Amino acid sequence: MLASIVGLGELATLVARRLLGPTPAERLTALEERTEQLLERTRIARELHDSIGHALTVAVVQAGAARAAGNPEFTDRALVAIEETGRAALEDLERVLLVLRESAQPASQRPTLVETDRLLESARASGAKVDAEVSGPLEQVPGPVSREGYRILQEALTNVLRHSGPVPVRVRIDVAVGRLDLEVTNPLAGPTMQPGGGSGLRGIRERAALLGGEAETGPYEGEWRVRARLPLDTQDTPGVIGCR
Repeated sequence: MLASIVGLGELATLVARRLLGPTPAERLTALEERTEQLLERTRIARELHDSIGHALTVAVVQAGAARAAGNPEFTDRALVAIEETGRAALEDLERVLLVLRESAQPASQRPTLVETDRLLESARASGAKVDAEVSGPLEQVPGPVSREGYRILQEALTNVLRHSGPVPVRVRIDVAVGRLDLEVTNPLAGPTMQPGGGSGLRGIRERAALLGGEAETGPYEGEWRVRARLPLDTQDTPGVIGCR
């Protein structure tokens, strides 16, 4: 009889849940899980755009320049740059695919600003005349800030190559007290992009906002400028877990 009573109670509870639907707490939990899924998908899409888009841009620019130059020595350098950029893109792609598959295997570490030289050399190998100035200890920049800063710099350089070609580029990275300042400027060439247009530029602003910072993209005093200011303390920033 006791078993029957318990069974009837469980049945009544199940029927009540079916009739009444999920509780407010259950709906809130489901909404939070759905939000996390959408944020993760957006982050993955942004990663693919920034990393693979950069690699394809460098490859296209290098291949076109090598064909136009008709110089075996220049062609060899272009092929090396394409190979190195492609290898880095494959590593990023592997990491993203592992996330999509929810694999338990450890993914490759995302690049940080400590690897800035790799981006600068890639842009130089594509014909851009890069003048870089880095001040402050990049290795001490917190992980989330350093990783997002790297992607912002990568997208800024990719846009230069894609829209302006081999032009002079100024890169300024400053690890100041409490914040990271990053600026990329180049002469305007060809049609001017809209300041708010393009998924890449939108991604730059989203990355900065995610860290509680800000980013500006658009024409400035006759040049195109990408400027980002990111706080170094990410402990209390929504959406950022930890500081390393």
